[in-house]
Amino acid sequence: MLKRVLGLLAVNVLVLAGLAEVTGLAVYYYQHGWLFYLNPYRATFAPVGESTAGRITDMGLHPYFGPVHRAGLPVEIPAAMDAPGKVVASGTTAAPANRPLGFSTNNFGFASPYDFPYVKKDAREFVVGIFGGSVAAWFCQLGVPRLLDQLAKRPAFQGRAFVPLCLSHEGYKQPQQALLLTYFLLRGQRFDLVINIDGLNEVALAGLNDERGVDVSMPSVMHLDGLRDLIDGTTLTPEKVQSLAAIDAHRQRMNAVAAWLSRTPFASVFVVLERYYRIEEARYQAERVRFAALPSARAAGQSALFVTPSIPRGEKPLYDEIAGLWLRGSLTMHDALAAQGVPYVHVLQPNQYVGSRRFGTDEARIALNPDSPFKRGAEHGYPRLTAALGALPVSAGGLRIVDATHAFDTEPAPVYVDDCCHYTARGNEILADVVLGAALASRPEW
Repeated sequence: MLKRVLGLLAVNVLVLAGLAEVTGLAVYYYQHGWLFYLNPYRATFAPVGESTAGRITDMGLHPYFGPVHRAGLPVEIPAAMDAPGKVVASGTTAAPANRPLGFSTNNFGFASPYDFPYVKKDAREFVVGIFGGSVAAWFCQLGVPRLLDQLAKRPAFQGRAFVPLCLSHEGYKQPQQALLLTYFLLRGQRFDLVINIDGLNEVALAGLNDERGVDVSMPSVMHLDGLRDLIDGTTLTPEKVQSLAAIDAHRQRMNAVAAWLSRTPFASVFVVLERYYRIEEARYQAERVRFAALPSARAAGQSALFVTPSIPRGEKPLYDEIAGLWLRGSLTMHDALAAQGVPYVHVLQPNQYVGSRRFGTDEARIALNPDSPFKRGAEHGYPRLTAALGALPVSAGGLRIVDATHAFDTEPAPVYVDDCCHYTARGNEILADVVLGAALASRPEW
C-alpha cells in the first residue's frame, strides 16, 4: 500500500511538473515570441552592482564637478536605448540584455575609453568634446558614432582620426559644463570641436533646487543629497535611513533571483522568477526615486554646504533666472573656445513634454507621466530658454544655440525610453544629424 501511494504521488508530481513546464513554455512564447530553450536573445540578469566591493554607492563627490562615477566601472548600453525603432517595455518584449561597450569609466569617472586630459598622438587626430547631462552622456555612445561617420565622409576630414571625449554626466547642468570646460582647458586639454547638449536639467533640476531652498546655480540636489547624506550623517533623516535600507533589500532580492534566472533550465521556473524579478525591479526603482525626493535634514553643523537662493523669488521669476544662468554658461564656453579658434556647438535638447510630437500608444505609456518630476520644469522652463535664444545680444560674439525641441515631432518610430528625457538609438541618430548640421554651419569650409 505504501509503495502504491508513493508511486501515485510520484506520478502526480511528474504530471504537475510537466503541466507547469508546458504552461511556462506557452507563457514564455507569448511574451517573447521564442521557444524558451531556443531563444538566442534570452535576457540575462546581471547583478545590480551599487554595493560593489562593499560600498553603498559607486558614486563619488568631486570637489569641483559635483557627483561623479568612480573610476573603473564597466560601461553598458541599456537594452531599451539600444533597440532601434521600437519601444522595449520591461518584461514584455524580447530584447537583448544591456550591451557592454568593452571599456570602463575613466580616471575622472566619465564614461570614456580615454583618460583626461587626452594628449594628441599626432596632428591627424581630431578631438571632439561632448558636454551636458545624461542625454549627452548617452549621445556619446549612441549618437556620436553616426556624427563622426558623417564627418569622415567630407573632404575636409580625409585622413583624420576622431577622438571623442565624453565629459557628460547625469544630472549636470550649467554652470557645471562651463566649469568642466574651464578646468580641463587649464589642465591643458585641447579640442577641435566642442558639443554641448543640455536644457532639461537646467529647468527641471534647478527648479527642484529652488523648491528645497538651494540656489539654482548649485549642483542638482536630486543627485547630490544622497552623497551628502553618506558624507555627513547629520543630514540623514529617519525616513532616508529607512529608504536606504529598503533600496538595499530590494537590490539583494533582485540579485538572488538573478542568480537563479541565470542557471535555471526550466521555462516554468524562469517565467515565475522573471515576473518576481520585474516586481522587485519596479519597487527598487520606485524606492530610489522616493529616496531622491526626500529632503535631507538641515543640520547646523553639516560639513557639506549649499548656497541658498541669492535672489528673492519675488524679485526675479525662477525660470528667467535659470535661463539667464544657462545662457551665460554657454557664452562662457563659447568665448573660451573662440579664443583658441575652436568651434562650439550648443543644442537645446528635445523633450517629450514640449514640442508637438504625436505619440504611439506604447511609447506614450512609457514616455508620458503626469507625475514625472521633470514635467513641470520642462513645460514652464523651456519657453524661457527658447525666448532667451531669440533675444541673444549682439555682444554674444557669434554664439548660436540650436533649438532642437521639435526635432522628433515628425519621426514615426519611438524615440523616448522613459518618462524623463532619454532616447532610443533612433532618437540619438536624429540628434546626431541636428548636431552635424550645426557643426557644418559653424565651419562652412567643412
